[in-house]
Amino acid sequence: MIIDRPGATRGKGGAGWLDSRHTFSFASYYDPAWMGFGPLRVINEDRVAPGAGFASHRHANMEILSYVLAGALAHRDDNGGGGVVRAGELQWMGAGHGIEHSEYNGSDSEPVHFLQIWIQPDRLNAAPAYAQRAPVGHEAQGHWALLASPDGAEGSIAIRQDARLFVTRLDSGASLEHALAPHRRYWVQVTRGTVQVAGRTLAAGDAIGLVEEEGAIRLVAGEAAEVLLFDLP
Repeated sequence: MIIDRPGATRGKGGAGWLDSRHTFSFASYYDPAWMGFGPLRVINEDRVAPGAGFASHRHANMEILSYVLAGALAHRDDNGGGGVVRAGELQWMGAGHGIEHSEYNGSDSEPVHFLQIWIQPDRLNAAPAYAQRAPVGHEAQGHWALLASPDGAEGSIAIRQDARLFVTRLDSGASLEHALAPHRRYWVQVTRGTVQVAGRTLAAGDAIGLVEEEGAIRLVAGEAAEVLLFDLP
């Protein structure tokens, strides 16, 4: 089964300083048809104005990933975690039994554009934790680079779920496949450019979910593209 999620149909949120698009129900956007995809609970595409951001607030029992597309995101939490996350970097905050944090644009002059991703953990009330992955570089050009995994393989961030997050960057006309394992779910999220996949043309913001599909998926870039792939239980 293939589930289509065009970017234009996502929920909208934000304020004067924030422009946000919600793939799944979040905050004031509620749609019972879009409550998540397996343990993948949130994908928000956020654009935050210079100097603005999310004041300190609390989370518990959620794996929170932030993937920066452009600009810089400044993080601070009450567990000692903190830093500036720049384009191509992934930040992980395991909220565990509870953590309070803030997220602000790290620049006073340029907006920050990032994806905020929530994945439900496979255990409750673990100790809060924080990590950043080095910026994605040439290893993602025409290949799948592993950003997050349950075991921290290949320099990825180890998260508390049997889930993996990959990224690839494809030049125009380039193609790439990924094998599909039985009894797994896959979510394909386009962040830049356009790709052909599963008989569809997807542009930035568009996504598809695959459930109990067999064989492999093949991406073919139209415009130069960046694509995230979630491999989920």
